[in-house]
Amino acid sequence: MSEHILNMLPINEEEKKEFESLLPDAVWEYPRRSTVTPEQLASATIILGPPDPKDLVHVRDLRWLQSLWMGVDDYMAPGVLPETVTITACVGAYRQTVSEHMLTTLLALCRKLPQCRDNQLQHKWVDVKQMRSIRGATVLVVGAGVIGGDFARLCKALGSHTVGLKRTITGPIDGFDELDSMDHLDDWLPRVDVVALILPHAPETVKLMDARRLALMKPDAILISDGRGTVLDQDALAKAMQSGHLWGAALDVTVPEPLPGDSPLWDIPNLLLTPHVAGGIRMEVSRKSAVNFCLENFRRYVNGQPLEGVSRSGQLHLG
Repeated sequence: MSEHILNMLPINEEEKKEFESLLPDAVWEYPRRSTVTPEQLASATIILGPPDPKDLVHVRDLRWLQSLWMGVDDYMAPGVLPETVTITACVGAYRQTVSEHMLTTLLALCRKLPQCRDNQLQHKWVDVKQMRSIRGATVLVVGAGVIGGDFARLCKALGSHTVGLKRTITGPIDGFDELDSMDHLDDWLPRVDVVALILPHAPETVKLMDARRLALMKPDAILISDGRGTVLDQDALAKAMQSGHLWGAALDVTVPEPLPGDSPLWDIPNLLLTPHVAGGIRMEVSRKSAVNFCLENFRRYVNGQPLEGVSRSGQLHLG
């Protein structure tokens, strides 16, 4: 059986040739997410890129989906794809853009830039008074993975003491001064100045940061959330911040997305909202990194090697 491959990645002509050179006998098509047809989806054995989950009802022969994104929750949802389909995430491709976004929002909160912007829009020249630095601060990264490690390195370079939490610790991770298990989250929350959430969606992470844990944080601590919106209890955060708890918070992910216009989060002065823009291919370095990951994974597939970023193992073999 020859492979029928839908390459929906954001690639140029040179990159197309690289992919095709690895399996020249395959049928290659390059539809966009918005233009892919039911017929193309039905005949595809491999899809590289970001198809709309609702369109996958048309797949028939698909055996492997290489996502363009790190999060594959939508593809893993019941009924979207047969259990026989292998799903791989684009692991690590967006580490630079997400970690830099996290640092940017953290420093913006320290310098009260959201409040300054609010004053600017009202044509007010107001000294916002007290500011702070992350030099000497203790930064807790909840989810000490690839992105968490990059963010920790950036904070450490600016003089922070960094602590990472993981489910399983197998050795030191560059960027962290200390590592601990997720079981000790409650022990760390009262001791740190910054809490950065960079966790995937999973049953055990839903509303991990609830009202009780938010109350454990220092009154002048900063919360950063850039993993999945389900990790944070947004109602509890709104109530806590409306009461004066926390120096500030920055959320790039919410539930739902887009955030409804009547959410109280919009009107909290020291809360910075960005519309899930930390990751993705908004920078050329991110696009290239994602394409290279997918290319390397396809090379591994052709050579019969284990794939990287496997989120679900199906019945995958070279056709």
